[in-house]
Amino acid sequence: MKIGPFVVGKDGGPDSNVDGVMFEIKSLFSVGILRFKDGSREAFHSHAFNCWSWLLKGMLIEQFLDTKRRSLLYFPRRTPIVTRRSDGHKVESFGTSYVLTFRGPWKKTWVDVIEDDFGGWIVDRLTNNRQIVDTTVFGSRDQAAAYVEKIA
Repeated sequence: MKIGPFVVGKDGGPDSNVDGVMFEIKSLFSVGILRFKDGSREAFHSHAFNCWSWLLKGMLIEQFLDTKRRSLLYFPRRTPIVTRRSDGHKVESFGTSYVLTFRGPWKKTWVDVIEDDFGGWIVDRLTNNRQIVDTTVFGSRDQAAAYVEKIA
């Protein structure tokens, strides 16, 4: 639900296990509280913005599309979790976790990435309301990761 610059509901599309309350002026910034339910969505994804987030309660693991990057385990701490637009990742919550997030201006596109049944990697470039701009298929996860970083 959106009322002026306030957004309440799912964050990250209909398959997301994240919901929250956000104050958004996408051309400038967003700030909000997110609740991650137990688990993760299937798709790796990037974001239309850079963000700085603080895990307030719970435990998260961040897995990267780029296989050269190690997964990161997060507990509540004073230093922020920094997510760049070019980070293809997915986040899994162990139990329910709460995050305070500050997001920069939105770029026009971002991506969802899933592995198909034949070992290929499908990259959907998305825009407003998660409409698909284009789809590209790669033979490997690393090729998909390089593409995601390139178009960020």
